[in-house]
Amino acid sequence: MRQSLVLALICCVAAGDALAEETAVKSIAATSSEVPATEAADIPKQLQAKAIEDDKAEFGYWGTDPDEYTGWTSHSNRLIPVYTFGTKGGGDGVDIDSYTGPNSPYRSEAKVQALYGYVPEKTVNANAVWMDQTNIADMQRAAAAAGRKYIFLVVFDGLDWQTTRAAAVWNQQKVTYTEGRGHGTHFQDYDANRTTQFGFCVTSAHNEGTDVDVNAQTVENPGGTIRGGYDAASAGSSPWDIPHDPGYLIGKPSAGNPKHNYTDSSSSATSMTAAIKTFNGGVNVDSNGTPVPTVAHELQSKGWRVAAVSSVPISHATPAAAYAHNVSRDDYQDLTRDMLGLPSIQHPQTALPGMDVVIGGGYGNTGDAKKGNASQGTNFVEGNIYLTDADLQNVSVDHGGQYVTAVRTAGHPGSQVLQAAASAAVKSNHRLLGFFGNGQYNGHLPFATADRRYDPAPGVGKKGETYSPADVEENPTLAEMTTAALKVLGRDTTPFWIMVECGDVDWANHDDNIDTSIGAVNSGDDAVKVITQWVESHSNWNESLLIVTADHGHMLNLVKPELLVQP
Repeated sequence: MRQSLVLALICCVAAGDALAEETAVKSIAATSSEVPATEAADIPKQLQAKAIEDDKAEFGYWGTDPDEYTGWTSHSNRLIPVYTFGTKGGGDGVDIDSYTGPNSPYRSEAKVQALYGYVPEKTVNANAVWMDQTNIADMQRAAAAAGRKYIFLVVFDGLDWQTTRAAAVWNQQKVTYTEGRGHGTHFQDYDANRTTQFGFCVTSAHNEGTDVDVNAQTVENPGGTIRGGYDAASAGSSPWDIPHDPGYLIGKPSAGNPKHNYTDSSSSATSMTAAIKTFNGGVNVDSNGTPVPTVAHELQSKGWRVAAVSSVPISHATPAAAYAHNVSRDDYQDLTRDMLGLPSIQHPQTALPGMDVVIGGGYGNTGDAKKGNASQGTNFVEGNIYLTDADLQNVSVDHGGQYVTAVRTAGHPGSQVLQAAASAAVKSNHRLLGFFGNGQYNGHLPFATADRRYDPAPGVGKKGETYSPADVEENPTLAEMTTAALKVLGRDTTPFWIMVECGDVDWANHDDNIDTSIGAVNSGDDAVKVITQWVESHSNWNESLLIVTADHGHMLNLVKPELLVQP
């Protein structure tokens, strides 16, 4: 049934229209980096393979020990860059200066207290210039209140300043900056008609170590075990500073320095969508487990369309935080139900209205309660761990639902399947659901590499993912997903809000993999270019707001970035 539906959708769209859309997106990808895609030029892949073999590399390392290349595979408490477009001169709350420099909330004990519910040790700083991650949500709310019609939030999951710089060096084939915003990617270079700004934010969560009951949707120990905060004396006053105490950033401080948590994606994404700090693992609930509204909920109630797009599974922490409510980020099926307007564990009687567009991965990833899915609670349905067959059927227009569905289909290009569904959704005035991915690799899209060949070098464990031609062909890229989403959202003059997540940066950095990390940055950059081109063609920077940032960073340390350049 699903395959026949997709085939019918492809037939209902003029072949020339679909081809034109696909060609436009491919051209964006082709121009993002001018580095030749040849084996001899594939320096990141060569460096990564040797670094994994030796567990040491001249160009850099992950963690706190320069002599151990794979010394850390998780997140950090680094300050995270924030790039804004359409904000300069936008007025109070919209202009990034409302939250940075002398207006930093970290200069005020009262504001820090309001953020965390307590005053973390060594976190109030009279010289602070950084914003808080919750200010990203504040900025979106202010923009909507000021009359903006289109709000774009692009989240490069796991992207810190160092990871961006690695991609920029590779793209430019030279080292061009040592601090500041830098250049070498579209989101660094694009000026949005001179309205772009740059800052950086604290990402620390309310707490780590909160225990929850997923069936009752309750918090068992409010406050957890490790509190949040940011000590600049230990970590640095900018994202490019070399920290005085590197261990502080990963929760292993030297004696005399405070121990603050580093965030996960659900807590940090909640900060950006709901303007609160919560516990690691919570999705749009406060530290006590009470659901809170997001920017998307608020705007939807005022007639806006809302959307979430991701290169990783559709209800992973970041895209889920655009809209869903749950005390556990691992309750994927219920998170998806919230996103699609179905009854869920948090909303069993009156479901949320659901999002207008949801596109992401997760296809082919199946499991059962005995294989690690007990975290989804007693209502877990065996089969796909993100989207049950019954839920997919119930939301489909073929069964009286609201969504035209595009599902990975054997033998058919993912870009065409998705664009055909988008055209059908526009024509019939329906919503759009896209469900793609690689089941053998947890459902994410194929990882683009630095040379764009989808041939990852080995990472942690000395393993690299291997894709068949069908894996690449049958999945759209993130840029193509973004194009489809904007086609549906922008079919008339209705205002809209959209989150686009480049989730594979995080997965690459967890793998301590410079090859896929650079590729992931450029894949996300392609999606940013789709957005800026849409604004230039359909709107302007007086009525649009774009924020490009990350939910958290990792621990890549570039020692000799010049080694990333082709000799």
